[in-house]
Amino acid sequence: MLLAMLWPVAAKARIADPQYVCELGVQAGCGYYVGDAAPHIFTHLREAYGAHFRYKFTPRWALQVKGLGQRITGWNYDEHMVRQSTMWENQLINIDVMGEFNFFRFGGREYDKRVKQLSPYIFLGVGATILGSEGEDGEWKNFNKVAAYLPLGIGLKWKFSQWVGLNLAWQHNIYFSDALEGCKTLKDLHELNGSNWFNCDVAGQLTLGLVFEFGTLKKVCVRCEYAK
Repeated sequence: MLLAMLWPVAAKARIADPQYVCELGVQAGCGYYVGDAAPHIFTHLREAYGAHFRYKFTPRWALQVKGLGQRITGWNYDEHMVRQSTMWENQLINIDVMGEFNFFRFGGREYDKRVKQLSPYIFLGVGATILGSEGEDGEWKNFNKVAAYLPLGIGLKWKFSQWVGLNLAWQHNIYFSDALEGCKTLKDLHELNGSNWFNCDVAGQLTLGLVFEFGTLKKVCVRCEYAK
């Protein structure tokens, strides 16, 4: 009789979904570049992949640190800006630090039934890119330039198990320069750098990530806190 009375309590304790505050994840997808050699998004798509660490301050606010690599490409141009039949390629290694805001209270539902397991989110932060280019031997080299940018975007989070989830993110990196191509003829094409804040290159990524949560919050006895 006693076992029968305690069984629902034990079962609930086993399936309780704790609040995790840390997260590691990997993502992969496609990336693109918008600039003098590619005026539209989602042209000349190339692979993009990386990993991230996320710390959750509350069910709505989080901080993400991400490293991601992507290739960008476009048509070559001569000194008279006539398009050639060949294409250039450049390799980007991005490092982002971004703040995130979830539209819904997101996470485990052990204590708060208002928390959702599916939520759109937005993010904004700072970032830097290490630039490389493809040499004549076909190997990536010359990773000796750094470009700063403003990363921002929108995404969707889905927590489909106790500590595993998916993240879909569409990110834009707005650079403070016009030299992502690595080509002299495409650098500051209209000579507007320094006078026009909108004369900048943009790189973007659309990625799907698999995330793993860990690091639970320390449980606090509410009755004990009130007794202090």
